[in-house]
Amino acid sequence: MSIPEQAAEIRAAVVSRQISAVEICRATLERIRQHDGRIHAFLHVDEAGALARAERLDRDAGSGAGLPLLGVPIAVKDNICTAGIPTTAASRLLERYVPPYSATVVSRLERAGAVIVGKTNCDEFAMGSSTEHSAFGPTRNPWAPDRSPGGSSGGSAAAVAAGMVPLALGSDTGGSIRQPASLCGVVGLKPTYGRVSRYGLIAFGSSLDQIGPLARTSRDAAALFSAIAGHDPSDSTSADTTVADCGAALNGDARGLRIGVPRDLLEHGVEPGVREAFERGLAALGEAGASITDIALPHASLSIPVYYLVANAEASSNLARYDGVRYGTRITAHGPRTTLSDIYYGTRALFGAEAKRRIMIGTFVLSAGYYDAYYAKAQQVRSLIRHDFEQAFARVDLVALPTSPTVAFKLGERTADPLQMYLSDVFTVAANLAGLPAVSVPCGLSDRLPVGLQVTARPFDEATLLRVADALERRVNFTPLKMPA
Repeated sequence: MSIPEQAAEIRAAVVSRQISAVEICRATLERIRQHDGRIHAFLHVDEAGALARAERLDRDAGSGAGLPLLGVPIAVKDNICTAGIPTTAASRLLERYVPPYSATVVSRLERAGAVIVGKTNCDEFAMGSSTEHSAFGPTRNPWAPDRSPGGSSGGSAAAVAAGMVPLALGSDTGGSIRQPASLCGVVGLKPTYGRVSRYGLIAFGSSLDQIGPLARTSRDAAALFSAIAGHDPSDSTSADTTVADCGAALNGDARGLRIGVPRDLLEHGVEPGVREAFERGLAALGEAGASITDIALPHASLSIPVYYLVANAEASSNLARYDGVRYGTRITAHGPRTTLSDIYYGTRALFGAEAKRRIMIGTFVLSAGYYDAYYAKAQQVRSLIRHDFEQAFARVDLVALPTSPTVAFKLGERTADPLQMYLSDVFTVAANLAGLPAVSVPCGLSDRLPVGLQVTARPFDEATLLRVADALERRVNFTPLKMPA
């Protein structure tokens, strides 16, 4: 029997005993060995641990009841803690860190019967849009190895796109699930803020961060989301709300849904091929029964400057702990007369250039004399952005935009121009600022590279997002990447 590629098919085959979890795991590890030398999606592959886990599932899982991800291999972004498995956040500061505990999402995956096969590459501390800011080297886009997979969850997106794993976890602070999903041609969901526990996620922007799924299909994304979502008392920002059965909503039908398009945001900076694929995606949703109407988000054009003030301020605060005393690698290269300042300076010098840039910006905007002019003002505009969405959702059910204004850009093309890199997230950051759920779904190709269509919904309405994503999938002629044997 050939090895299934989708999570739902894998679970069905394992439950029916057509194939064992161990056989699935071995095939997955072989695909990683075959392709990852060229792509570099993984920072650590836990071969022994994954096989041992698969063996236990084959022995103890019984009928598989209550195990919605039985035998499904999953990769986890390397800023999510995994007990006994290195978790580096792609930074030299955590190069030797092995957590003594697992993040809540990891524990829930294991309770669902999943097999965690390894940790994926990302921009250092999830700060970036290209996975080029990893201390351990960049990840390459499986569609075109000279191009970026996006970021910061580029390793997870590339691993799914290349067929190395059917599912992966990423984190999204300003688009870090959706933008790489778009550039790699996979589905990426950022849940509502508070919907998925952040316990065990290495913090970047605490009012923005969310963990979510990357998958080849909306149905697989729904299964992974359902496994990790829900209230967690270990996370004070976790929402105690019911999680709907998202899988039940995936019927290919978008009838009755009103989709708003803020077309004024598309007037500048969007590649023609991206615009054309986006319009074809909208037409497909119209064919599925949705009504498309123009709307306005008056303050959305300010999202990038607001985001890079708020996120960097929170990063400055969160990363201050990595001083080599209690957190982070300690540098004591000055001999017996090492001072506390030596430790601080030596340790924090391990931060990469982008992390340093963001820490410095964040420290500046929080400093005396500048707080009100920058950080406080940014929070005020953030409230206006949230209000714009509330106004829009009085008229429509969903808001649609391209996920990224461009297709995958070449490695090295934007590293010398941080502003151009930041503009990769021009359509994604608003959902984080407003705390809203959003999904990126492949809607076609431009110049033989994937284009994603992003849909944003009301808080905690991930079921409608995935319903629309499924309807789009069924009508858009998009073929997932097939890696050479």
